[in-house]
Amino acid sequence: MIDLRSDTVTRPDESMREAARDAAVGDDVYGDDPTVNDLQQRAAEVLDKEAALYVPTGTMGNQIAVRLHTERGERVLVEADSHIYYYELGGMAQHSQVQTYGIDGGERGVVTPEAVREGYVEKSLHRPGTGLLTLENTHNRKGGTAIAPERIDAAADAAHDLGVPVHLDGARLFNAAAALDVPASRIAREVDSVMFCLSKGLGAPVGSMLVGSEEFIDEAVRVRKLLGGGMRQAGVIAAPGIRALENRHRLSDDHDAAQRLASGLADVDGLDVAQPETNIVLVNTEMPAAEFLARCEDRGVDGTEFDEHVARFCTHWNVTEDDIDAAIDAIEAVMD
Repeated sequence: MIDLRSDTVTRPDESMREAARDAAVGDDVYGDDPTVNDLQQRAAEVLDKEAALYVPTGTMGNQIAVRLHTERGERVLVEADSHIYYYELGGMAQHSQVQTYGIDGGERGVVTPEAVREGYVEKSLHRPGTGLLTLENTHNRKGGTAIAPERIDAAADAAHDLGVPVHLDGARLFNAAAALDVPASRIAREVDSVMFCLSKGLGAPVGSMLVGSEEFIDEAVRVRKLLGGGMRQAGVIAAPGIRALENRHRLSDDHDAAQRLASGLADVDGLDVAQPETNIVLVNTEMPAAEFLARCEDRGVDGTEFDEHVARFCTHWNVTEDDIDAAIDAIEAVMD
């Protein structure tokens, strides 16, 4: 089976397995795990921020950030198709008791300064005020769009002018950096906090990083514990995360594979294929996406239903050129 459902399906390589086996460990709740501490320091340095915290999942990292940046009842500005709003089970309402205001970021999921100002409400006797702006880069539901740092800066500046902090969901931040040929630290320069995944394209078996100021991360440790994310001898999973950070320079290979897949499917009757910017290929289908994907699965290719007539195929480091060519042939046969 050629598994293109997500880059979350990657399997750790031998160097990651060896790193897990040999990792020095301690009790991370006490701050005693040297491997976790090393990973956190490296993550902060890569993004040129003061501190970082290892968390089990990207969703937890995002939810910790919302909890810390907001007060109960406040408005959080979100892009209407963003992961933090669309895929996290209403966590902002459940964990932080805040309300959301959706911003239409257009075809690429770009939040404009004008939209930030339009969505902002000032705290008053009758209104709770705006507590946070969240951004996403790359933008998953828009097809892995890589949003330029200047666009992130502009939205963040507009929020900061209004006294509103900014959190960046950078689950695939290094894909954006690779596509734009800029350091990830440049993309995250103007935001107050950022989450990125060590899994997905970087290939670690588990874990994400929450990055920000020292004061922010000190408080994040407590909220992580509250949410059940306090871990003990976590060095055995943090060690592959250190190896994953070293993989950020190979993500362009996944982007090339996505381009190859999109080009191969572009002329297939019944399909309308969006040109990928990173490692996500969105395919509009004449038939219902569920039926299309079921037929693909029968021919050995797995994808994900994104909408009634939209399927997603995601490339990653366990997918070879031969796999891409075989997937193209299989999908062509589905549409014959």
